[in-house]
Amino acid sequence: MTQSTKTKTDLDKKPIAISSDAFYFEKDKSQSILILGVGNFLMGDEGVGVHLIQEMDKLELPPYVDILDGGTGGFLLLNCFESYNKIIFVDATMDGKEEGTISLLRPKFASDFPSALSVHDVGLKDMIEAVYLMENQPDLYLFTISIEKVVPMTTELAPEVKKAIPKAIEQIISLSKTLREQIS
Repeated sequence: MTQSTKTKTDLDKKPIAISSDAFYFEKDKSQSILILGVGNFLMGDEGVGVHLIQEMDKLELPPYVDILDGGTGGFLLLNCFESYNKIIFVDATMDGKEEGTISLLRPKFASDFPSALSVHDVGLKDMIEAVYLMENQPDLYLFTISIEKVVPMTTELAPEVKKAIPKAIEQIISLSKTLREQIS
């Protein structure tokens, strides 16, 4: 079922993989948490954030959780930061840790984000700097999944990176529940 064929009742019951700007005007998101997967889907492990969002889209998620495939969006994602009070990013990192390691960071500045691996590096960090210039900044959380290499022109994930996705989703859902309790 596509978003355009869902009724308003359906929108209230199940989280949505956001795919259009119109969604931002359909629902009050002050009580919602956005899970934002970023990365380049065509660069192997570097796209793990996008793969994770695709897996979350198959699950029955709490109604206060929205998910978004942010791709390499950069400044195109700024309206998310105006709409949500709490945002959980998911991205790949080459931090020297064992492949598939999941880490949670609380970035306060763009420089707190780990070095990105492809073209979304400049856009993401610049966008985060712009967020900190906004009147109201959301609370940001960043889950990283450690990778060893970037392989251009493939959508395949390394086995350890792929195995990390369900574990990361479990941690994200747990954090979402905790954050939801803080909002209420």
